[in-house]
Amino acid sequence: MSNKPDNNKAIGLKPEDWGIETQSVRSGNMRSEFGEHSEAMFLTSSFVFESAEQAAARFAGTEEGNVYARFTNPSVQMFEQRLAVLENTEYCLATSSGMAAITTACMGLMSAGDHLIASKSLFGATVQLFVNILSRFGIETTFVDGVDISAWEAAIKPNTKLFYVETPSNPLTEIIDIRALSDLAHKHGILNMVDNCFCSPALQKPVDFGADLIIHSATKYLDGQGRVLGGAICGPKALLKDKILPVLRTAGPTLSAFNAWVIYKGLETLSIRMDAQSAKALEVARWLESNPAVSKVYYPGLPSHPQHELAMRQQKSGGAIVSFELKANSDEEARVKAWKMIDHTRMISITANLGDTRTTITHPATTTHGRLTPEAREAAGIKQGLVRLAIGLEDVNDIIKDLSTGISE
Repeated sequence: MSNKPDNNKAIGLKPEDWGIETQSVRSGNMRSEFGEHSEAMFLTSSFVFESAEQAAARFAGTEEGNVYARFTNPSVQMFEQRLAVLENTEYCLATSSGMAAITTACMGLMSAGDHLIASKSLFGATVQLFVNILSRFGIETTFVDGVDISAWEAAIKPNTKLFYVETPSNPLTEIIDIRALSDLAHKHGILNMVDNCFCSPALQKPVDFGADLIIHSATKYLDGQGRVLGGAICGPKALLKDKILPVLRTAGPTLSAFNAWVIYKGLETLSIRMDAQSAKALEVARWLESNPAVSKVYYPGLPSHPQHELAMRQQKSGGAIVSFELKANSDEEARVKAWKMIDHTRMISITANLGDTRTTITHPATTTHGRLTPEAREAAGIKQGLVRLAIGLEDVNDIIKDLSTGISE
């Protein structure tokens, strides 16, 4: 197989010079000797060598080529190459899920006795990983107010190795100044790792603002249709190959060839999906903001969002995630109202996943952040009246009608 991206000669440009729509459908392609136009799927656990000498060279890493599908597979490599181009990074490693990507990166970059600083506003499972899992291996985590760069600086210790941030955050769409945080990290010899799940490279490229590593749950917008699990780590080739690949190769949090192929094909429509879903999300956010039953709307595309101007500098649009709080006089009343509203929807899917072509709705306090302590939820701003929407591709009027039924009762 050729590992050169398809159709370079047709337009005389390298993939990094193409527009993102072209990159999404053309980069990363490797054709076999059969000349297939749609990318092949390589469902094999191992690869055959021409000789014992070649097998030894492949295993030793002195000869490039496929060895074993736990860490080398053409289908996975095509996905990795395409995402690296889209994120404007040198290299990409694919994993079995977004959480596997975070875990693998942390295991590769840190050791017992190291220190991690993270924003308080994170996906619940990420908080669980940092607090309950990494701590067992001697890695300490300090959580700070993500938007306060001075808080990050104040938390730095001599053994701090990594900053970790989601921007926009899950579920409050908090926006972090990637450039300012990256500059601070580099000043102290720290790596800045950014979770770009909510925006994807269609709306935001953290490396353009100085980020060292980009994390993805490919399960979300990269696939875009809620079909398979996947994850990815993007960044400098030397760092990923020397530090993180050995963990992936040995521990085996591997992305399957089938899932890689599905996500790779999903990337073909990434830009048009994100543009359409973001436009619909803005309409829904405006409608929610005008609804008397809603006390607050969290959406970076609204001028009322506290980091709206920053979001518009870092992102192409506000994205497809809209969170909001219902008015209530107590936590229990807020939870009852939130559940009632969710239960009254008939078209929207009640599920904790996001990034689908179908709009989804969830109650973060009892689902995605349900395993956190009440104190941790309070610190992260996850209230009982909070509802998170991930806007899909349905007619926006139908989405609003479905939401209005529960809110109005």
